[in-house]
Amino acid sequence: MTIMIAEDDEALASEILSFLKKWKYEAFAVQDFENITQDFTQNLPQLILMDINLPYYDGFYWCSQIRRLSDVPIIYISSRSDDKDKITAIAQGGDDYIEKPFSLDILRAKIEAVLRRTYQYKVRDRVFITDTLCFDLPSQALYSGGKEIDLTKSERRILKSLVENKPDTVTRDELMMSLWNTDEYISDGALTTIISRLKSKLKSVFGDEIICTKKGLGYYLRDDDRKML
Repeated sequence: MTIMIAEDDEALASEILSFLKKWKYEAFAVQDFENITQDFTQNLPQLILMDINLPYYDGFYWCSQIRRLSDVPIIYISSRSDDKDKITAIAQGGDDYIEKPFSLDILRAKIEAVLRRTYQYKVRDRVFITDTLCFDLPSQALYSGGKEIDLTKSERRILKSLVENKPDTVTRDELMMSLWNTDEYISDGALTTIISRLKSKLKSVFGDEIICTKKGLGYYLRDDDRKML
């Protein structure tokens, strides 16, 4: 699990960072408070610790901006104790609230509780195709090292079907049906072209075949434990 820390108090941010790493979390602190969403999209954390009083824009603003991109859980950390602030925090899409000063053990307990609620009982929104390729199911966006790879609408649809069924094979007929559910008609020949183009894009990024062909049936995403046919 990767945690993003949006806290402009450098001493506190550093303390939280060291504590999280001690407990085997991947963590990083925001450096550019003028563009927090950029740090988010580049690193795709599984949880955010968000201060309210920040330079340029407050935590409420950044929470609303991130909510346009993702449902990643957000815990507010703030010296504000007014009930109105807590209500605003939840209304803006926050998942929990902890007042400063706080015990790091309490922070850890809240983090673990939110992570359990978010990821243990729900289908995860992001699927890692490889160690570096990540597919976001709601937006049908593909990222490599945090940078989005340009895909057409049809390529996104096909990749979504393959990701949702990994490591099983998706037949050509099933892929055709997923494309026909959009506003465009795709012929059998066009499907072959789209698949070929998508394979090339992924190979250019990863350096190896990601989409594999099962002769006479369809396609599947490579699994390191599965022999390529």
